[in-house]
Amino acid sequence: QVQLVESGGGLVQAGGSLRLSCAASGSIFSLYALGWYRQAPGKQRELVATIRSGGSTNYADSVKGRFTISRDNAKNTVNLQMNSLKPEDTAVYYCNAQHVITKLHYWGQGTQVTVSS
Repeated sequence: QVQLVESGGGLVQAGGSLRLSCAASGSIFSLYALGWYRQAPGKQRELVATIRSGGSTNYADSVKGRFTISRDNAKNTVNLQMNSLKPEDTAVYYCNAQHVITKLHYWGQGTQVTVSS
């Protein structure tokens, strides 16, 4: 079982940037596909970006070209660089790890990102 701890959220003006980080512990990091999800008030949690252990990535259409997901298997971290932020990016962002064999999901506690207009 893996434990995930996010950091890096905060308040930023539209057009600004933030970098989220997620530190993983408790299991073999390379056995997990990693991702970031977000949930805005009154909305369902949605996928933002994922990255497999080999480095292949997937992004929601709404963030393509603005967000970049990366992972460091040596440091057991996954990061989300968010540029050109928009007010509609405001949400709680969650780090996610999915075991490649069992398909079980594990979640961090979430970090708030607020983008002011």
